[in-house]
Amino acid sequence: MSKEEIMLTNLVKILLLSVLMTACTAHNIIPSGQLDSVATSSSLDEYLIQPGDTLDIKFFYNPELNDSVVVRPDGRISLQLAPEIPAAGMTPAQLTSTLEKSYEKELANPGIAVIIRSFSSQRVYVDGEVNSPGMVELLGPLTVLQSIAEAGGLKDTAKSSQILIIRKSKDNKPLAIEVNLNEIRSATDDNQNIRLAPYDVVYVPRSTIANVNLFIDQYIRKNIPIPFGISYGIGF
Repeated sequence: MSKEEIMLTNLVKILLLSVLMTACTAHNIIPSGQLDSVATSSSLDEYLIQPGDTLDIKFFYNPELNDSVVVRPDGRISLQLAPEIPAAGMTPAQLTSTLEKSYEKELANPGIAVIIRSFSSQRVYVDGEVNSPGMVELLGPLTVLQSIAEAGGLKDTAKSSQILIIRKSKDNKPLAIEVNLNEIRSATDDNQNIRLAPYDVVYVPRSTIANVNLFIDQYIRKNIPIPFGISYGIGF
């Protein structure tokens, strides 16, 4: 793994911890069965423009203003007569409307079309008790179960009944969706095998037994010099 990949992985872990703590503190965890009732910022049916996308901006009546731009890391684009336009997180139709309003003062008839020429590399992140945590490329429809398989499957220490999917809601706040992988595997409730959106984070927590074993190892075996495995006779 390169230095850049290690730095990105560590950054994702820091962001995951921050988002997870915020979501849990706000009690903003919902069962997957209630997902349809929650509006999220990530539409699975209509593409949202992302940083790194290349956009062709076409002016029907003013072709001299036609341009091809790349969405900057800050989510904005720069055009003639409109140097700072937010683009990331919008649909092409929403960006078209925004541009037309921006050019109304300059053009009598600002007929504009936004065409996505190339897409940035989209991905989701799988972290926690999986064998190969990290980024998973989102090349097409991807479910929770498929993303975990791409990450090498669950460890024995995983709590498969309480997997969390972290995504941002429409008001840009973290939303944690709870999924029971056991019910997905047994086909009890396949609705829980939800389709992931770009930049979702799938987090697999440790099981209770794994946490107990970790506590014993860190706070007892390594700190208290008691030779475990040797029995002592204790008289009362």
